[in-house]
Amino acid sequence: MAAPISKGDMQKRLELLDNFENLELGWFWATDVKGQLIYLSESAAAALGSDSTSLLGRQLTSLFIPDKSDDPEKSERPLPFLISARNSFADLAARINIGESATETWWSISGKPQFDGNSEFMGYRGGAKDITAVRQRDLDASRLAKFDTLTGLANRHSMEKRLSATLIAYQAAKRSCALMMLDLDRFKQVNDTLGHPAGDELLKQVAQRLRTIIGDQGEIGRLGGDEFQIMLPDIDDRGKLGDLAQRVIQMVSQPYSIDGSRAIIGTSIGVAIAPYDGLAADELVGAADLALYAAKGGGRGQFRFYSSDLKDGAKLRKQIEEDLRDALHQNQLELHYQPLILTETRQPKGFEALMRWNHPEQGWISPGQFIPIAEETSIIADIGEWALMRACRDATEWPEGTRVSVNVSAVQFANEDFPRIVERALLSSGLVPSRLELEITESVFMGDPHATSRMFDQLKQLGVRLALDDFGTGYSSLGYLRDAPFDKIKIDQSFVRGSTVEGNNNAAIITAVVSLANALKMETVAEGVESLDELELVTTLGADQIQGFIFSRAITQEDLLERCEGGDLTFEATGPAKHRADRKTVYRRIGVIHEDHRYSAVMRNVSVTGAMIEGILNIPKGTNLVVDLGEGQLAVATVRRSKDAVQGLEFETPLVSDGADGLCTRHRVSPYSLAAAGMPLAALPPGNYPLVNNQTADGTPTRPMFMELDMKQHKT
Repeated sequence: MAAPISKGDMQKRLELLDNFENLELGWFWATDVKGQLIYLSESAAAALGSDSTSLLGRQLTSLFIPDKSDDPEKSERPLPFLISARNSFADLAARINIGESATETWWSISGKPQFDGNSEFMGYRGGAKDITAVRQRDLDASRLAKFDTLTGLANRHSMEKRLSATLIAYQAAKRSCALMMLDLDRFKQVNDTLGHPAGDELLKQVAQRLRTIIGDQGEIGRLGGDEFQIMLPDIDDRGKLGDLAQRVIQMVSQPYSIDGSRAIIGTSIGVAIAPYDGLAADELVGAADLALYAAKGGGRGQFRFYSSDLKDGAKLRKQIEEDLRDALHQNQLELHYQPLILTETRQPKGFEALMRWNHPEQGWISPGQFIPIAEETSIIADIGEWALMRACRDATEWPEGTRVSVNVSAVQFANEDFPRIVERALLSSGLVPSRLELEITESVFMGDPHATSRMFDQLKQLGVRLALDDFGTGYSSLGYLRDAPFDKIKIDQSFVRGSTVEGNNNAAIITAVVSLANALKMETVAEGVESLDELELVTTLGADQIQGFIFSRAITQEDLLERCEGGDLTFEATGPAKHRADRKTVYRRIGVIHEDHRYSAVMRNVSVTGAMIEGILNIPKGTNLVVDLGEGQLAVATVRRSKDAVQGLEFETPLVSDGADGLCTRHRVSPYSLAAAGMPLAALPPGNYPLVNNQTADGTPTRPMFMELDMKQHKT
């Protein structure tokens, strides 16, 4: 056995240190009182691309680059500070200065000041080792903890921390922050038809599109599955947020190419804004989730702003889902029929079957509410088959040659048994196949193209007609118009609305669609025509058929048969002479503020640019008012028409869409302003503007200038 190395055997100890250095397990260094190197291990110098002789005399600190990327609370130049203070330090991470190298090299450096017998400082002695690989592993682990490995976006945990920190900071600074919650529509079908690898690739492409749209406006995260979140600091303008949400929907809805296959999805978006809809992260996320739930319930492919009534809406949606299961068996569903009028003769070429639900307690429920719910469950298969059977049977009682159009959901179309269901409906009713027209939306093309082609072939073999519904609303491609055997294209009403307004491009789009259809020997239908100027325009542009309120709403089978028996199947055009901004009929209690007094009134209808109110007598034209729409929404308006207790108002700033059928103000009263006026800082509550209580600042009552009616006695 070799003899132990004694403390006095300096030669053997030096050999041991040389071996340690040569193994590159660690290095040694020393400086003089000025911080200049007087010793550096040769292997350390080689790692720096030099030799020890060349490096001697250089300042130790010159070998390192100050680290500015990590903890901002750290000193910017920790090593110079520690050395100047003559402090000991251990395992200090420092980046090595090796010129223009593309890769980073990091050392862990330790040092201890040396003093002589008189306590005079003599310099530093220390060691170092390369920690580049360890640091990279730590950085990778840190990144994995913060980012989604599939898309590279922030993950759920990272977004939660960022949102919480942002809202706390913004609350102190009285700043706003919007939050968008996104859920992909029909993503599961892509996974089921093209496989999970295709689904993963689709998520990557969605993430890239979101980055393109959002840019540096905000931060994007993937929460898991097909859920995404976008945080948008300092944006509270609901007009801008609505436009941004619409761009996201349009971009995400464009077709994707994945391994030679074509996939089409959509997205629904819920939007909430701090501090209006919530102050804390959990409040804001909950509000955005409710808005997303409402957007999906409203038909998907849309956005929705949060409002306090969505809590009741979520409960209602759950109740609808439960009641819908019984609606079919209890004969609550009906089909009504809207005519498709020939442009030249003004006679109906056919009727579109539209489903209606007469709920025993809630009355008529819009198909926009219950059809999306049915499509999320197995209910749509039963309802769709019932509608097909009933429509075919009803159509046999109409004049010979009159067609019936039936809407087919993407879920029904994907069912392999669907051709047999159509065949059974034709056989059981005795309807001639050419009188049945199946209306199909562009979303059916998102599945397996071969299966889609086979379905078209089987349906055409039955002799039925096929119509492409809602053309141009999100998935348009000339490719499937070339390949799919459509007999008709229906121009979506969104292109008809506003087509007569100067500067609107919709007329050019209608012209292009009609020309395309003519070239492909397909008929065209202009949907949603409501005014005489729209009717004249689409007729001039060459649409073959017209559908809309200008001729008739959907009518019952009984009314239709009565008209047939009376020989009265001509539908006259009746409606306003010109298109105007959509005006929605409402019965809504509002506040009206004039000078320092607040009145209660009822809003009868509302549009983007104005409203009709009732409940205050004889307000002169030209009077300026502030309309309180609730939840901090104040709209400055001018009285343009006034008769007795009814006034027509024009808004100073147009309202914007809330993403559904409603309208809202761009801006709201800030909770920060309310807090400054003495209210507790909180999200905006339901109800009306709380600062006007018909008393002045000193507590004396305000004096009304107009007489207010009790509208509780006037509800119609």
